[in-house]
Amino acid sequence: MRDLRKYAQQTDRRLIVGGLLILFVVGDGLIYLIYGRQAALAGLICLLIGLIPLVLIWISLALISWLVRRANRE
Repeated sequence: MRDLRKYAQQTDRRLIVGGLLILFVVGDGLIYLIYGRQAALAGLICLLIGLIPLVLIWISLALISWLVRRANRE
């Protein structure tokens, strides 16, 4: 029997990583090809700054999940 929750988590993780790779490689690559190196660097900086709120939300949700699992164990 398969663990469907683990499979769903693994699939979600792969989709997120793939989406980010496409965004950074294809998106920033097109900026580089069309506008040049300086614009690609600016685009990369903007993409990284734009990810900060998402990372903070993910960290807070992971922390809440950890606290709930720890409270349920006791």
